[in-house]
Amino acid sequence: MTPLNRRALFAGASLLAAGLTGPALAQSQASIELVVPVAPPAPRVEVIPEIPSDRRDVEYWQPGYWRWNGTAHEWHEGRYVTRPRAGAVWIPGHWDRKGQGWIYVEGHWS
Repeated sequence: MTPLNRRALFAGASLLAAGLTGPALAQSQASIELVVPVAPPAPRVEVIPEIPSDRRDVEYWQPGYWRWNGTAHEWHEGRYVTRPRAGAVWIPGHWDRKGQGWIYVEGHWS
């Protein structure tokens, strides 16, 4: 068994152990995607708390998002995070249609 196959097998077993057996799992050589059969709800409107003026250049508000918990979507509240470097830009995560379901594309710094 190649290292890639072992990683895929371990990741798949981890998802199954976490109770993520309902949605179809689509495997690629780079990673395993969780295809969710239910469209996510619209994002919630969040009230963004004030941030102290001395932190505005280093802190960034990451908006909340819906995550699949294995049986339903659950909301994860937005939060302030420290930028990894000056000028870093947060690219929010989003849901994409994939076949008969949906996949979540993680947010990341650019």
